[in-house]
Amino acid sequence: MTDLQRRLLAEFVGTAALVTVVVGSGIAAQQLTDDVALQLLANSTTTVFGLGVLILVFGPVSGAHFNPVVSLADWLLGRRHRTGLDLVEVCSYPIAQIAGGVCGAVLANLMFDLDAWQISDRDRITTGHLIGEIVATAGLIAVIFALARSGRAALSAAAVASYIGAAYWFTSSTSFANPAVTIGRVFSDTFAGIAPASAPGFLVAQLLGGALGLTLIVVLYPRSTAAAAGNAVVPHPTEPAAPNTSDPTTH
Repeated sequence: MTDLQRRLLAEFVGTAALVTVVVGSGIAAQQLTDDVALQLLANSTTTVFGLGVLILVFGPVSGAHFNPVVSLADWLLGRRHRTGLDLVEVCSYPIAQIAGGVCGAVLANLMFDLDAWQISDRDRITTGHLIGEIVATAGLIAVIFALARSGRAALSAAAVASYIGAAYWFTSSTSFANPAVTIGRVFSDTFAGIAPASAPGFLVAQLLGGALGLTLIVVLYPRSTAAAAGNAVVPHPTEPAAPNTSDPTTH
């Protein structure tokens, strides 16, 4: 398996697991209580812990983007210094992420004995929700690339997960902030779902939010270069490390 194939597999599995966490915890919360506030609390808390773990597990392999907006931002920031994802990677990452998002929703449905293939009828398209998505995505991009450009990307697991957990509550949209997750959640007609008619507006808002977050980072960190080789979320090697011949465990 090539290095790119390993990274795409990590993005696929990681995004699938993320959507499974989001949708599955939403289904469980909906089954356990009728209190919407408690449902959202359960959903957001589980997402915080799940996302943090997934970043730690898959970050060393692919950078743990799990998000087409993050991958696109990494590519854009790296053009000047020839760092970040290349053109092939920035086209491949979103495909793996979106496919993973859809599979993650189907898996969550199956785990709770629901129909595997569902289409949500949960309408979320309001002006407030769209503004919320712009804010949520702009903040997410700002957090990720502020850490990457200031040499603190190792803190991303805690920082990104904490931001998403907070944004569940301070944004009206409950912070999807991710096109792959948004598309995946279309395929579960449950607490965490989103109707197909609402998804395009969310996707546009996320792209706008990503552009705003990226602009803020360029202004705030004008002399810093983007993290190399897709290290936007977690630093990782793009090629397997050479064996350490001084380590007896390698012989």
